Amino acid sequence: MRDFSVKHLLAATLICAATTAAAQDGNSNKENDPYSRYGIGEPMSGTNILNRGMGYLSTAYQNASAINTDNPASYASLKITTYEGGFTGGLRTIIADNKSYNTGSANLTYIRVGIPIGKHGGFAFGLQPQSHVFYHSEDTALSIKDETGGLPTLTKVASEYTGQGGLNYAFLGGAYEIHGFSFGVNFGYEFGNIQNTSRLVNIDTTHILGSDFSRYTRLGGIHWKAGIQYHDTLRNGWHVRIGATAELSQQLNGSRESYSSSFFYIGSTIYPDTSYTTTAESGKVILPSIYSVGVQLGGANWSAGADVTRTDWSVYRNYGLIDSLTDKTMRFNVGGEYTPDPLSVYHYLSRVTYRVGFYYSNDYVKLRNVDMNYYGVTLGASFPFKRSADRIHTAIEFGRRGTQSDGLIQANFFKLHLGISLNDRWFIKRRYD
Repeated sequence: MRDFSVKHLLAATLICAATTAAAQDGNSNKENDPYSRYGIGEPMSGTNILNRGMGYLSTAYQNASAINTDNPASYASLKITTYEGGFTGGLRTIIADNKSYNTGSANLTYIRVGIPIGKHGGFAFGLQPQSHVFYHSEDTALSIKDETGGLPTLTKVASEYTGQGGLNYAFLGGAYEIHGFSFGVNFGYEFGNIQNTSRLVNIDTTHILGSDFSRYTRLGGIHWKAGIQYHDTLRNGWHVRIGATAELSQQLNGSRESYSSSFFYIGSTIYPDTSYTTTAESGKVILPSIYSVGVQLGGANWSAGADVTRTDWSVYRNYGLIDSLTDKTMRFNVGGEYTPDPLSVYHYLSRVTYRVGFYYSNDYVKLRNVDMNYYGVTLGASFPFKRSADRIHTAIEFGRRGTQSDGLIQANFFKLHLGISLNDRWFIKRRYD
């Protein structure tokens, strides 16, 4: 007996998700991102909330009381000990075949500490998510059975694809500034677990085997990132800053467990038939290399800039296998910030920092030879506490990912980012006792 449809079902995860989306009603809010099936999952940026309000502009950005982990060279600008935490909540509308359903998610974005060392140095440490896997798709299709010695028959097959997990990054970084140049590096450990499951069930025929395949992968490895920034002041008093970062292709060590089983139903009772298990299978996940350059121009109460980031996905491998990914992505970020009067005593809103930005990138996922885009618009503001340098950072983000072309999925999303930075005076020499 041969099933001609199975290979198509296994190769069409997104089409299954699209069919599911079309079948759901508008009240569904289960966390789901079909594109997190690919690579190491949906990338979870550790970008500071205030930078997110500027379209994620960060390569050339410095702030004396905020931590910019996107370019560790920025730690040299820290003038006060800073504690930071961030949170992101989002809503996503998944559209396929002109039908849609809603899904949502919420997660901790980062928790970290930055400390100045003398006049020209600083370091930071913390924990932040790197990726998130959360997809769930279902589909039904007709399966053609070639009965030996008889006529082909049809049976209805239900398929289900699920995944969960992700990666985290614990890091320590330092930077030093000399003659306008700042050099920095982040060094840490990237780790996490990812589970992927595929299930195929014959739902209208008895004594026909179904199948269940699950894979659990534990990953861990050293990960580093280096950065440089250069700062100068122009004759008109404006400042200009240029920045660059580099993450060479690095690898994570994996330990994988795989479980395969077959079963069949008689009525509502499930009967297992055969099973197969592989445990402690060692392997490597090779991550892409990432390079960015950026420039920023500003005055006493404003700044604006642009970044370009290149990611080389052609080197990505998961246990020696490639995935449905493009060779490289180019991401463009532009944004700026403005504070009407940072020293205002009587007008609180004049001390609020307002931000706006935009980003655009081709997607790292590539299916059916279709190039997809990923872009968004951001707005943000930082609200100072009344009598201190502490601030609450906010940002909202509207964007779109994917396409409905060739049976694929389009996702429209809205994200709300909320962060806080608290400041203290460690290692600062007192002028008076």
